[in-house]
Amino acid sequence: MASLPQAHLFSLILLSLTSFSISQTPLIHPNALVLPLTKHASTLQYVTIISQRTPLVPLNVIVDLGGQFLWVGCGSNYVSSSYRPAQCHSSQCFLAHGPKSCDHCLSRGRPKCNNGTCILFSENVFTSKVSAGDLSEDVLSLQSTDGLNPRSAVAIPHFLFSCAPEVLLQGLAGGAEGIAGLGHGRIGLPTLLSSALNFTRKFAVCLPPTTTSSGVIFFGDGPYALLPGIDVSKLLIYTPLIKNPRSVATRVYVTEPLPSYEYFIRVKSIQINGKQVPLDSSLLAINKNGIGGTKISTVNPYTLLQTSIYNSFTKLFLQEAMAHNVTRVSPVAPFDVCFSTKNTNGAFSTPAIPVIDLVLQNKKVFWRIFETNSMVLVGDDVACLGFLDGGLNQRTSIVIGGHQLEDNLLQFDLESSRLGFTSSLLLRETSCANFNFTSSL
Repeated sequence: MASLPQAHLFSLILLSLTSFSISQTPLIHPNALVLPLTKHASTLQYVTIISQRTPLVPLNVIVDLGGQFLWVGCGSNYVSSSYRPAQCHSSQCFLAHGPKSCDHCLSRGRPKCNNGTCILFSENVFTSKVSAGDLSEDVLSLQSTDGLNPRSAVAIPHFLFSCAPEVLLQGLAGGAEGIAGLGHGRIGLPTLLSSALNFTRKFAVCLPPTTTSSGVIFFGDGPYALLPGIDVSKLLIYTPLIKNPRSVATRVYVTEPLPSYEYFIRVKSIQINGKQVPLDSSLLAINKNGIGGTKISTVNPYTLLQTSIYNSFTKLFLQEAMAHNVTRVSPVAPFDVCFSTKNTNGAFSTPAIPVIDLVLQNKKVFWRIFETNSMVLVGDDVACLGFLDGGLNQRTSIVIGGHQLEDNLLQFDLESSRLGFTSSLLLRETSCANFNFTSSL
């Protein structure tokens, strides 16, 4: 019999896993799912809540936009009648790794001993620690939505995740029990959820602007309604998602180079108040080794720029700001460029703080960054530019960090390989904190 193309084979495996799940437990098939988001005060990590296991247990997990999969710390407190480890040579193991997946298997498992299980390396991206765990499956329950309000919860049996050692939790926000990977890999949450529930392979992230407000994640297509009744999915501007052929983030042990699971876009230039930042344009492209380009990250709290880009960027930003009589003050770590906000109620009058544009596929398509996303209040009388020097040898030239993403809706359309973005929702008199989580059925 002729062999199937590998991509087609992966699709059949996903279909078979989904069919098995549905045959065991009837599923409601919503058009979308919704999760709340909060920002942890001391770590600046973004936290969401999922429910897992039988009986269901609510878990706080950190959101990693480019993460490969869901991993959860498994110890003596992991008790579930529906937990199953994935065996080597199984379809689940093949889906997670590909055909060479059974070279390494664990002789002991979590939460109990399991011989011959499929190994899966999990990574804490905040501490750069990596540890082997078991590829496993268990019930996952999330809230459905019609885009306006939360609706009934949907339980998905046999949902794949990594059962990792609890030591890997060190460095995560207090109370967090794992990391939810939203990357575009085969067992990332967006792919598994869309396959299990048969909705379009899209998801949207709206990060909360403060540590006292909430944000929202949608899995599936719009509407994405924020109070006072604004469907922000209709505000999206689109740019292509770029595939990076080599992962530059993961420290997980692999025998051969892997493509990146993270989300990259093509920034062609940067403008400040309409003036172009002089920079080496070759840094904005991704080379054959995966170096360069621009990615979007929820792991980095602030945007990182390669040193030469950073120096040119801050020089022009300062020139434009000082032209409007802004008073520069001493830097406040980790920031280099800081200004006084005395007599301004913590804000600057327009046009004192320059407008930043990330110019994308052409001059008419740009991601505009206003004061609320460019500046960080660090005291009663000081605000600093929330862009950091990532170093001369930074592997990704521009890493757009969390602060620059807050109160912006981002839709990741994996079907069409494009990113939709809104720029600041404050200009539309709404916010990422305005999804109505209080009403549900």
